[in-house]
Amino acid sequence: MHTPPPEPVDWQDDTPRSRRFDDIYRARSNALTQSRSVFLAGCGLPERWRDRDQFTVLETGFGLGLNFLTTWATWRADPQACHRLNFVSVEAYPVSFEDIVRSTRALATAADAASDLAAQMPLLAQQLALFWPGIQPGLNQCSLAQGRVQLTLCVGDVLAMLQQWPGQADAVYLDGFSPAVNPDMWSSTTLGAVAQHCHSGSRLATYTVAAQVRRRFIELGFSVEKCPGVPPKRDRLQVHGGNARSKTD
Repeated sequence: MHTPPPEPVDWQDDTPRSRRFDDIYRARSNALTQSRSVFLAGCGLPERWRDRDQFTVLETGFGLGLNFLTTWATWRADPQACHRLNFVSVEAYPVSFEDIVRSTRALATAADAASDLAAQMPLLAQQLALFWPGIQPGLNQCSLAQGRVQLTLCVGDVLAMLQQWPGQADAVYLDGFSPAVNPDMWSSTTLGAVAQHCHSGSRLATYTVAAQVRRRFIELGFSVEKCPGVPPKRDRLQVHGGNARSKTD
């Protein structure tokens, strides 16, 4: 297998936009606050990983790595954090490492309520430097923080990658581009495949409150809660419930 060419990113006043989907990767301001509020807090973090041996996060849509880097930085700052953090992320179109670094530098200079983390982001991103150029289609393993942080980047079609990864997730970040422009990421089949990786204590979070997403998780046996979002988003979604592995057919 060969390394795929990087996905082009258009930069407009420090706001990264996907040419393929004509949608932004992240907001220009409040991006770290959104990541922490929507995804970490939405999945009960950092509290849920405390005093555990390991904790696994599954993400759909790695993008510019914002959620991974925010989660890693939060884990580093928590003296009660789990011994090992496993972060598994699916991405069909990986961007260049240069765009990831550019994104973190922009975050570090932007006014953000999470500025305590912002300064760490470029430093953490640089630690991906030796790993990133070698990514290939399929499951790529990256060991960080003396082996205590394990990043598995699943490069390829979301459904194929979810079927290939064998693990179970304690938390799930659903962060693909909008369902309006990237429907495959939010299809009934894809969400059913996500549910196959959940156990009775799993919690899921996303920025979208699209009706079809809410309905599908209810069909899968989850409880769905619409919560106040972080501007410019008005709402966000938290999903939790029983073991959905037997309810995906």
